Amino acid sequence: MRSTTAGQRWLRKEHMTDSNGLVQKLWNYCNVLRDDGLSYGDYIEQLTYLLFLKMADEQTKAPFNRPALVPSDLDWQSLLRRDGDDLEVHYRHILTELGRRTGMVGVVFRKSQNRIQDPAKLKRLISDLIDRENWMTLDADVKGDAYEGLLEKNAEDVKTGAGQYFTPRALIKAMVEVMRPEPGMTICDPACGTGGFFLAAHDYISNHYLLDPDQKRHLRFEALHGWEIVDNTARLCVMNMLLHGIGSEDADSPIRVEDSLRADPGDRFEMVLTNPPFGKKSSMTVVNAEGDTEREDLVILRDDFWASTSNKQLNFVQHVKTLLAMHGRAAVVVPDNVLFEGGAGETVRRKLLHECEVHTLLRLPTGIFYAQGVKANVLFFDRKPASETAWTQRLWVYDYRTNIHHTLKQNPLRYEDLADFIDAFRADNRFTRAESERFHSFSCDELLQRDKVSLDLIWLRDESLEDSANLPPPDVLAAEIVEDLEAALTEFAQIAASLKPKP
Repeated sequence: MRSTTAGQRWLRKEHMTDSNGLVQKLWNYCNVLRDDGLSYGDYIEQLTYLLFLKMADEQTKAPFNRPALVPSDLDWQSLLRRDGDDLEVHYRHILTELGRRTGMVGVVFRKSQNRIQDPAKLKRLISDLIDRENWMTLDADVKGDAYEGLLEKNAEDVKTGAGQYFTPRALIKAMVEVMRPEPGMTICDPACGTGGFFLAAHDYISNHYLLDPDQKRHLRFEALHGWEIVDNTARLCVMNMLLHGIGSEDADSPIRVEDSLRADPGDRFEMVLTNPPFGKKSSMTVVNAEGDTEREDLVILRDDFWASTSNKQLNFVQHVKTLLAMHGRAAVVVPDNVLFEGGAGETVRRKLLHECEVHTLLRLPTGIFYAQGVKANVLFFDRKPASETAWTQRLWVYDYRTNIHHTLKQNPLRYEDLADFIDAFRADNRFTRAESERFHSFSCDELLQRDKVSLDLIWLRDESLEDSANLPPPDVLAAEIVEDLEAALTEFAQIAASLKPKP
């Protein structure tokens, strides 16, 4: 391993300054296009297409001198030569033709459409903004962080719903810090969103190990594998990875654009890091080998699942267990209902405790996710071979929820806020853990004796319930009330939907 030097820290600070300036420059132009009705997401989508074409063009020139990835009649120079309506028509033609390609090109341009109706503004975006930067010679940190900054700004726009695809980067970094991915590993995210876990794992391995050429090639092209069901999110993920130096424009895409719950892909991975979508109800019925086939025509047979349920998060927990290689390790963000829901939930928890080593649970506060109304946790477990006795001996629970108050703007979650959890986790040797005020352990026998094998474990006194002097500030309190109400409304909406007569 190698440590970060003072010089590296200084460079990182310079990169942050550069990328912040680039984000502001790119974002300022978005305000111009907002007048034409473009959303933040629409703008980033168009930037993605144009950045890809510009970078492909740069790679045909010195010092890269690579063969052209895009035909000359569809390339960046063909856009620069055009103006007015001719430009708009040609741009649409490029999007259609490249959307038929395979590999990373196909994922970026799949089902692409031009959202910029004013040719003059499209020309300005091409010539004045993107063409003036030499993107391939920019440091990966600068251009990658700039794009990440745009994705985060988009996630903050609650109207678009983009926040559901953007996990707070401070949480991702802390999860990767305790999971400690290594060179040569295969790492999977079956609900990869815009690729936050991939970037963090890539950075962790790059910064903690001196990699030989084979390890560098593996990390860039073979280590990371993901699924994303939404076309636009998948394209943002692929572009995010490219801008961070992961993969290449002419390589096979590490992201599959499909529903990862549809079937067992057959692939197994040494590490799974994921934050599945928060929507509770699955759009299809998942049936196990014993199989209750009901409701919808579209049925997925999963004989690798322990229980049949329409709860998407419970299905993802089961899916993650399937994806893990033997002794593989997982860290999964799950909502509270996964910890206490009865029926299939109880079955999944019993099986998980028995067949895997479920060693750590991090309870998260409200106010940290862009998708509001979420009470979430991180569940850490390792897959183990078949055994007559349960692999889980003790579950350690870190409560970073009780008496903790965060909001997205006034008091956002920072990596430093999770420093005590990272230290308590003892990633180098979990057997040296020690209990503290916020970190308690529970034996497997204790858990199995709880009603419905509930993992909803609370022991800290909530000071705000007993002493009004300990209430958080009014704005934080109001935000927490909104979160609780939205969570309750979501639950009621799901109940109402489940009570509707079958067609």
